Amino acid sequence: MDVSFCIVNLNSKLHIQNCISSISDSIKGMSYEINIADNNSIDGSLDLISMHYSSIKLIKNTRNIGYTKAINQLLKVSRGNYLAILNPDTILSDHSIYQLIKYISNRRDIGIIGPKVVNINGNFQKSCRRGLARPKAVFSYFLGLSEVFPSNKHFTGYHLNHLDENEINEVSGVSGSCMIIKRKVIEEIGYFDERFFAYQEDSDYCIRAMEHGWKVYYYPQAVVKHHGGMGGSNSVPFKAIFEWHRSYVRFYFKHFSKEHGMVFNTVYLAIMVIKLIFSEFKKLISI
Repeated sequence: MDVSFCIVNLNSKLHIQNCISSISDSIKGMSYEINIADNNSIDGSLDLISMHYSSIKLIKNTRNIGYTKAINQLLKVSRGNYLAILNPDTILSDHSIYQLIKYISNRRDIGIIGPKVVNINGNFQKSCRRGLARPKAVFSYFLGLSEVFPSNKHFTGYHLNHLDENEINEVSGVSGSCMIIKRKVIEEIGYFDERFFAYQEDSDYCIRAMEHGWKVYYYPQAVVKHHGGMGGSNSVPFKAIFEWHRSYVRFYFKHFSKEHGMVFNTVYLAIMVIKLIFSEFKKLISI
């Protein structure tokens, strides 16, 4: 088996059919399987998958166990030499997965690769390639400095705005909306860290791979469209906001807190808590 597609579904009925339909034209003759883990969807998407896609291996969770645990369920039952992690609201362009695998297969040192991800209207999604999420990079992103000074490397450390979006680059992270992982990487470093309920699990995995000598690449010749927030996080907005902030805190304390003293770490935590409260309140009054 060449490729195993791993998709976590949560209330994505409006988009998952388009995602599945785009897979066959993305692999240019390679053998593949599609595995889906459903986190107790209530929008009818589980029935849709069961009825129309009998060849798909479907894991039915009785509650929302989180993205990371669900993706690990899929990785553990997948047989492919390459694992294609995919969001259900993505649409793969023709030969996109084939291009990614062809590039990564010719380089022994590359363990993870991601495509250029764009919105449905074609606008570039900056989060599809990332630098290390150290505090300076994160706060420059939060405060909008990376947008004000897109060519200044001092402020663009998170989304790497200073790099040409159409050039192949080695990066520190790619987006879990679409990423390809060599099986050898999983055999060497294991599965995703389930302490991340959702968010930042992809960045964490890329860092772990790099710590074991693997390289992570952004490959824009392959293009994937991504709706973003359709189903999944959008169907449980308050929990999604909480988990997004908690993931950043866990990511920081796992990878970077030792580089700073107790005072800075306390201030960092306080800022994230304040930002969480503000974001939840903003969402509440917008409903």
